[in-house]
Amino acid sequence: MTTPRRNFVRHFLHEPATFGLSLLGFVGLWWALALLKADPQVLPAPPEVMADIVKEAQSGDLAYHMLATLRRVILAFGVAMVAGAAIGLLLGRRPGLARWLDPWVTVLLNLPALVIIVLCYLWIGLNETAAITAVALNKTAMVVVSVREGVRSVDPALDEMGRLFRMGPVARLRHILLPQLAPFIAASARNGLAVIWKIVLVVEFLGRSSGVGFQIHLYFQLFDVAMVLAYALSFVAVMLLVELLLIQPLEARAGAWRRRAAPAV
Repeated sequence: MTTPRRNFVRHFLHEPATFGLSLLGFVGLWWALALLKADPQVLPAPPEVMADIVKEAQSGDLAYHMLATLRRVILAFGVAMVAGAAIGLLLGRRPGLARWLDPWVTVLLNLPALVIIVLCYLWIGLNETAAITAVALNKTAMVVVSVREGVRSVDPALDEMGRLFRMGPVARLRHILLPQLAPFIAASARNGLAVIWKIVLVVEFLGRSSGVGFQIHLYFQLFDVAMVLAYALSFVAVMLLVELLLIQPLEARAGAWRRRAAPAV
C-alpha cells in the first residue's frame, strides 16, 4: 500500500520535472518558429530576448519596473480580496439585500476593464490612487460572486450546530463558515491574481510612468519586439513563481479538510 509520505515524495519529484519539461517544450517551439521566420524584428529567438533581459537586469531598470508593477498588483489584489470577500459574505447571508445588489454586481462584472480604467483616470487623475482603484474595481466583482456562491453552498447543519452550542458570531465565522469558504476564496485568489496583473499592465500602459506595462508601451512605440518580450516574459516568470510557491500550496491547504473529512471507499 502506498503511504502518504511516499505519495508526497513522488509528487515533489514528479511535478517539477513535468513543469520543467513543459517549459522546455515551449522554448523549443518558440525557437523553431523564430528560425522559420528568420526575422528578429518580428520574432526574435530566445537567446536574443535573454540577452536583453540580462542587459536590463544589469542596468537596474528591470528590477525597478518589476517592483513598481508588483507593488500595484499586491495593493490592488489585497483591496479586491478584502472588499470582495466582505461584500460576498454579506450578500450570501442576506438574501433580501442580495436581490437589491445583485444587479449592481452584474453590471460591475460585465463592465469592460478599459472603461473602468479610463473613468478612474478621468475622475481621480493620472496617479497611483486611480491606478489601484481601477484594478481593484475590476477584480472585486469576481470575488463577490465567488464568495457569495460559496456562502450559499455551505452546510446549514454545521451552522445550526454552532447555534446549538451557543457559539458567538465571530466563533461561527472562524470555525464553521470560513473553513467551508476557504476553497472558494483560494480559487478566487488564484484566478484573480492571473487577471489582476494583466489589468495592471493595461493601467501602466495607459497612464503611468513606471512599471512593466509602461516599458512595454515604450518599446512598442520603438517597434522593439525583443524588449517587449523581455519585459513580458520576465514578469510572467515572476507570476509563475508566485503561483507555484504561494497560490497552489494555499489552495491545496484550503481544501485539505474536505479531503480528510471525505469517507473512505
